[in-house]
Amino acid sequence: MSNIKEKLFTEFTAPTTQEWLDKIEVDLKGADFQKRLVWRTNEGFNVQPFYRREDLKDLKTPEALPGEFPFVRGNKKDSNEWYVRQNIKVDDPVEGNKKALDILMKGVDSIGFRFEAEQLNADFIEKLLKDIRLDIVEVSYRTCQRHVLELADLLVDYIEKKGYDKEKIVGGIGFDPIERMLMKGKDTTMLLPEMPKLVEKLKDLPNLRCVMVHSDLLNNSGAYIVQELGYALAWGNEYLQQLTDAGVDVDLAAKKIKFYMGISENYFMEIAKFRAARLLWAQIVKQYEPKCDCACKMIINATTSTYNQTLFDSYVNLLRSQTEAMSAALGGVHSMVVTPFDAPYEKATDFSERIARNQQLLIKEESHFDRIVDPSAGSYYIEHLTDALAKEAWKLFLKVEEEGGFLAAVKAGTVQADINATNVKRHGDAAKRKEFILGTNQFPNFTEKSEGKEPCPVCCCTTATHADDPDVPALTISRLASDFETLRLTTEKAAKVPVAFMLTIGNLAMRQARAQFSCNFLACAGYKVIDNLGFKTVEEGVDAALEAGADIVVICSSDDEYAEYAIPAFQYLNGRAMFVVAGAPACMEDLKAAGIENYIHVKCNVLETLKEYNQKLGI
Repeated sequence: MSNIKEKLFTEFTAPTTQEWLDKIEVDLKGADFQKRLVWRTNEGFNVQPFYRREDLKDLKTPEALPGEFPFVRGNKKDSNEWYVRQNIKVDDPVEGNKKALDILMKGVDSIGFRFEAEQLNADFIEKLLKDIRLDIVEVSYRTCQRHVLELADLLVDYIEKKGYDKEKIVGGIGFDPIERMLMKGKDTTMLLPEMPKLVEKLKDLPNLRCVMVHSDLLNNSGAYIVQELGYALAWGNEYLQQLTDAGVDVDLAAKKIKFYMGISENYFMEIAKFRAARLLWAQIVKQYEPKCDCACKMIINATTSTYNQTLFDSYVNLLRSQTEAMSAALGGVHSMVVTPFDAPYEKATDFSERIARNQQLLIKEESHFDRIVDPSAGSYYIEHLTDALAKEAWKLFLKVEEEGGFLAAVKAGTVQADINATNVKRHGDAAKRKEFILGTNQFPNFTEKSEGKEPCPVCCCTTATHADDPDVPALTISRLASDFETLRLTTEKAAKVPVAFMLTIGNLAMRQARAQFSCNFLACAGYKVIDNLGFKTVEEGVDAALEAGADIVVICSSDDEYAEYAIPAFQYLNGRAMFVVAGAPACMEDLKAAGIENYIHVKCNVLETLKEYNQKLGI
C-alpha cells in the first residue's frame, strides 16, 4: 500500500474545451457568446472568459525560470524583495536629512531626493546625506537636467571620501531630457551629449543608474497599458542607441538605464505588463550583443497612478493604490512608490505619507509578497495576458522605430498626439460612465462637501500647456475625475445647492431601481437628493416635492406607467421646478410632444447632462 500513489479525482473525466463551450451556450440561452463574454480590451486584443492548459501550448513564457534570460519571471532567483521608496522634496538639506532619517526608521529603505540646482555644492551633499548609510539604503537624486554632471561629481567625491564599497551603492541620478520635452514642450536635445559623459563618471558605481525612462508620465497622462509599455521600450532603446553610438560599451550603457513606470488600476494586466516589459527589454538589449545576459535585466521603479485619484471620496484612493501596489509587487519590480491618497488636493501630510508607506509594508510583512518569485507564473490567464501585451507593445515599438525612433516621434508630436487622444477618449468614457470612477461618476458620497479642498494644479492640468513658445507639442495632463470635480465644486459654490426630489410612483421594483439610479446620477453634480418610498398620486408627489424645496422633480416609475403618470405630473408641476423622467420609455416622443424635455438613463452623457442642468438652474 505504501508504494501506491493516490491520484485524486481520477473518477472524474476532464471536460474538453468544446464541452465547456457547449455548456456556456446553453446557459446563455441564445445570447451571443462573443458579445456577452469575450472582453475586447483597450490594449487591442480579446480576453476569453476562461483559459485552459492547451491555450499555452505555443507560448514560451511558462518555460522561463526566475533570474534567467529573458527575465520574464523576474531578476531574482531566491526572493521577490523590492525597495520601499518615498520621495522627498528638499528645500533645506538639514530638514531633508532629518525627514529621511525619520522615515528610514519607519520601514522605508529607498529615498528619492529632489532639489533645486542652485543648492548644489559639497556642503549641501554632506548635510543631506549625514548619517545615511549609502551602502545599505538605496538613494536616488533629481535636480535640473543641466546640472547632473555637477551632481555626479559631488556624489562620487562624497562616496570616495566616506570609503564606501562602490559595489554596494544602489540608487540613481535622474537624467531624462526627453521627459522635459513631453512635459514642457521645450526641445532639450542639446543636453543629450551629456549622457555618455554622465555614464563615464559613474562607471565605477555599477548599481548607481543615471539614464532614466519616465514612462510613468505617460501613465499619469491617461495612456493605456500598451501605450506606456510600447513607448517605454522605444524611449529606453533611444537612449541605449545614442550611448552605444557615442562609443559607450553596451554592457555599461544598458546597466545605467532605469525605468520609472506607472501602475494603473487594471490589476491582472498590470502584473502582466511588468512581466512583458522585462521580456521585451531583454530581447532589445540582446540585439546589441552584450557580453553578459545580466545587462539585459530591466530595473523598474513603479509608482501608483495619480490619473485615477479623486478629490471627493479621497479615501477610495487607498483602495486604488493598494491594488496597484499589489500588481507591482507580484509583477516583480525593483522599487515602488505609493502615491499618498491626498495628492490631488494638498501637499502630502505626515498621516497620508505614513499610510502610503504602510500600504507597502502590509503586503510585505503581513502578506509576504516579498517571499515568492513570480507567483502568477503558470496562471493560464496571466500568461495569456503577458503574451498578448508583449505582442501589442512590440507592434507599437516597431512602429516608432520605423518612424525614426522615439526622439524623432516626440519631435514630430506623434507620441503626444497618441497619448492626448487616449486621454480625451477616456474623459469621454468617464462622462458616459463607460469608465467608472468610484465615488465620482458612480456611487458618489451624497453628503460629502469639499471643505475647502481645491485640485492641485500639478495634478489636474499640466504647466506644459502654458509654456511660452513650445518647441514641440506637450502632453495634456488631467486626472480622469477632474471634469466631474469641477462640476461638483461649481455646484457647491452656488448660492443655493439644487434639491432633486424623487417622485416615486407605480410599480414598486421599477420605481425603487430608477430612484436609486437617479440619486446616483444627480449626486455626481453635488445635488442634494431626496428619495421616497412612493406616492399614491402624482399630485401628492408634486406637493411633497415643492414642500421640500425641490428644484428638480424626477418621476420614477416603469416604462408602461409613464404614459399614465408623466404628463399629468408635468402639467401639475407647471414649471415650478425642473421636471425629469428617469428612463427612456417607448412613449418618449409623446412625452416630448407634451413639453417634457429632460430624461436621464444609462445611455446619457452624465457629465454633459449635469452641466446642462446647472445651466438651466442658473449655476
